[in-house]
Amino acid sequence: MALIVHWLLSALSILIVAHVVPGFEVRGFGTALVAAIVIGLVNATLGFVLKILTLPVTILTFGLFLLVINALMIWLAASIVPGFFVHGFGAALLGAIVLSVVSFILRFLVFSL
Repeated sequence: MALIVHWLLSALSILIVAHVVPGFEVRGFGTALVAAIVIGLVNATLGFVLKILTLPVTILTFGLFLLVINALMIWLAASIVPGFFVHGFGAALLGAIVLSVVSFILRFLVFSL
């Protein structure tokens, strides 16, 4: 049950980001659900490998390089999912930041009650 709630919250977070960040577009809730799954799978596979390979850079930048990796993973997911568009790396970077904040807030609100 918790996995479904996390999935729905991730999709809702993606929709909120699409309304806030220019250049970040989602066609509907169904597309956001698919995008949430693809972002999760891309982060769990390729994102994990990239985070291990770029660990020295991440340490030198005090973890800020993880935002770049997350932006790349969102950008990659947008190229895979039809109806999910990210126009440029700047939109992906800002989207990654806003997505992490919105997702944190939603999860805090839902799971702390």
